[in-house]
Amino acid sequence: MSETVTQIDDDPGLARAPRGGRGRRTALIVSALVVVTTVAVVGALGLGGGEDEGAGAPPRSGSTVAVTRATLTERTAVDGALGYGTEIPLPVKATGTVTWLPAAGASVERGETLLRVDDRPTVLLYGTLPMYRELGLPAAPSASATAGGAGSGESGAQQSDGKAPVPSGSPAPGDTGTAGAGADAPGPVKGMDVLQFETNLAALGYTGFTVDETFTAGTAGAVERWQKSLGLPRTGRVGVGDVIYSAGKVRIGRPAGRLGAAVGEDALTYTGTARKVVVDASAADAAWAVRGAAVTIRLPDETAVKGEVTSVGRQATAAEGGGGEGGSGEGEATVPVTITIKDQKAVGKWESGPVTVEYVGREVKDVLTVPVAALVALAEGGHGLETADGTFVAVRTGLFADGDVEVSGPAVRDGLKVRIPE
Repeated sequence: MSETVTQIDDDPGLARAPRGGRGRRTALIVSALVVVTTVAVVGALGLGGGEDEGAGAPPRSGSTVAVTRATLTERTAVDGALGYGTEIPLPVKATGTVTWLPAAGASVERGETLLRVDDRPTVLLYGTLPMYRELGLPAAPSASATAGGAGSGESGAQQSDGKAPVPSGSPAPGDTGTAGAGADAPGPVKGMDVLQFETNLAALGYTGFTVDETFTAGTAGAVERWQKSLGLPRTGRVGVGDVIYSAGKVRIGRPAGRLGAAVGEDALTYTGTARKVVVDASAADAAWAVRGAAVTIRLPDETAVKGEVTSVGRQATAAEGGGGEGGSGEGEATVPVTITIKDQKAVGKWESGPVTVEYVGREVKDVLTVPVAALVALAEGGHGLETADGTFVAVRTGLFADGDVEVSGPAVRDGLKVRIPE
């Protein structure tokens, strides 16, 4: 506007205007522009009239679409990270020197070697109960203890009560149990850890025993055959450091130990073998993160795969440097949300990287919808639609999603043809 006024002042024909004329001319120009703008809006809405607008006026340009009934779904996207989850230390209980370690990223299944300590393998088995004791047949009484017991039973011509001595190995009067020599012998090893170990032996193909909670001679025989396959001495006994249990197949993380060093409990770390996504969701806006909720994951190459929320953290963490003036202080509180991917093949080659997780925010069903581009602003305020014959109808808008918008109003119906202005 300032440029227009300058041009008028430069006109020599207007140089003789009375003092104060410049302000009046400026007001007149502004008023003229307002009038022109108003006429343009009214004309665009089909509300004006004039001799120039007759039946032969050219039609307005633009394509037409039909109002349709549909379900609109609002999706929100958040950032996530693809990977195998947090690395967890393996509970290594063997003692000695590390003589072999697997490569990072290697997968280890039941019956395979996790590491070697003093050149002795530590084998992965499946289960939830940790290995906490040695398993085997009870140790037989030593020969010296047996001999000592026999000698004391036969010493002297008579017992202290004056009766004849009882020969060794004979049951004492009134004894209905085992002979005296075996009465102090330990019983068989029993427990849920035995059942867990025997279940693994059977899964590896070994037979000759009953899978139960008792370690029997049949179990010991199967252990000896298993030890032979591993190149170990056939003792029939399983040491605390011989096996490590996990819930299933594992993926080796970055080794914390090294060859030649003394083995420690954190010599190896592992994760599961299935790729998953972790999202640091806003604690204030995590209503979508419900266990079992379906989401869509967009991989780095924009491939979309289906995911499911499986766990939501219960402790919120504030990011450093995110909040406060100038970026100082703590940022927005977040909670970790873990999302699993059932179809691992759909992930393809990707093992890690940034991904986008889309979830459903709102959803409306069986509503009238049009493309957002069909909306026009009305002079009296609000939005409207231009019908195919050039008239305008006012509408109320609802949910916007995927380029469409929910519309309603007394003049809006399913199948109504409306124009999309160019």
